Amino acid sequence: MEITFLGTGTSQGVPIIGSKHPVCQSDDPKDKRLRVSVLISWNEFTYVIDCGPDFRQQMLANQVSRIDGIVFTHEHADHTMGMDDIRPFFFRQGDIPVYAHKRVLKALRKRFDYIFSSENKYPGAPSVIEHELTNSPFILGNLEVIPINTMHNRLQVFGFRFQDFAYLTDVKTVEDEEKSKLLGVQVLVVNALRIEPHHSHFNLEEALEFIDEIKPKRAYLTHISHLLGFHAEVEKTLPDHVFIAYDNLKITI
Repeated sequence: MEITFLGTGTSQGVPIIGSKHPVCQSDDPKDKRLRVSVLISWNEFTYVIDCGPDFRQQMLANQVSRIDGIVFTHEHADHTMGMDDIRPFFFRQGDIPVYAHKRVLKALRKRFDYIFSSENKYPGAPSVIEHELTNSPFILGNLEVIPINTMHNRLQVFGFRFQDFAYLTDVKTVEDEEKSKLLGVQVLVVNALRIEPHHSHFNLEEALEFIDEIKPKRAYLTHISHLLGFHAEVEKTLPDHVFIAYDNLKITI
């Protein structure tokens, strides 16, 4: 299984438009972060988790020519606003499968009614196949995927476990029953927004505490803002098995 970090930034990306913050002015490519998303490939299957406003750029940067579907964590704009750019895939492949919580599908239908509606369909609009997710395992390709129910302040968000890999973003709290689904993972990806506490995201301290509790062999931090600090400096402070993810990083499990 290969994981490509398509984007590792928070909702505004890094650099933030107009910001003079030192991290936003950094020349280090690892401090340039598109909105958060990953590409997961195994055997002949390829899926994307979340489809944010940088989706087109991410697909081009990684020369992705086919996807088997898009899995959504939740409905916020930085995770969904790239939906229109599924058109090239639709034109080649036909209807694109999408997987999401019932609430998220409802939000997507409202935001992208021209994609989800079958009435008076515009000829150039893509179409999708909806798959409603509950907090129960489901199948992608030939693999069982386990949803991890988490809370982003007061909003439910899904994380996902693919065998020995788990991906969680926009997480603030996780109940013990859901944490138990993560035990035994070899690689864990989790959000770490900044140094200071935040009302709806893990900060660095909370992310490290969560990693210590789950005990993966390797962990990667994502959904990062400029307020976490410079990539190179912060990574030096981390435990040996914890790394800061960066855009276009590929890992194999």
